[in-house]
Amino acid sequence: MKYKINIRFDRKRLANVGMSMHLSRCITTALREEGVDFPCEINVLVTDNPGIQAINAAQRQVDQPTDVLSFPMFSLTPGQLPEDVSDMLDPDTGRVPLGDMAISLERAMSQAEEYGHGIKRELGYLAVHSVLHLLGYDHLDEGPMKRQMRRQEEIIMAQLLLKR
Repeated sequence: MKYKINIRFDRKRLANVGMSMHLSRCITTALREEGVDFPCEINVLVTDNPGIQAINAAQRQVDQPTDVLSFPMFSLTPGQLPEDVSDMLDPDTGRVPLGDMAISLERAMSQAEEYGHGIKRELGYLAVHSVLHLLGYDHLDEGPMKRQMRRQEEIIMAQLLLKR
């Protein structure tokens, strides 16, 4: 198996096998669409608003909940994967640890309702969005980087049949 997606629920009441399968499918599709052809690993934490707020405060000094947080292991260039990943491989796993993501299921549910689509689409979007961050994409400005990221999100979401 080329991609290893580790999904953990930090609250038992959040755990859901179908959700795990959906997130894995979305992440795998994003990696494949971006041309990731090397063995890699991504850790995913599904939490609630207090859980993601604690992570946001500890890691970014922003003491408020958010929908998704991404913590890339490497500084990559969007749309340009390294040709040689040998120096990035974890010797214990033989995989490139791309990074970690945390998703607030509570926030995803409220956003799905707010935007008028289902939780499946919202969770898929947040997972795809986070994978793109792990691969170097960013959207801090309103310029070309944001447009490039949004374009990739739309392409991947269409592959997943999760269009708006």
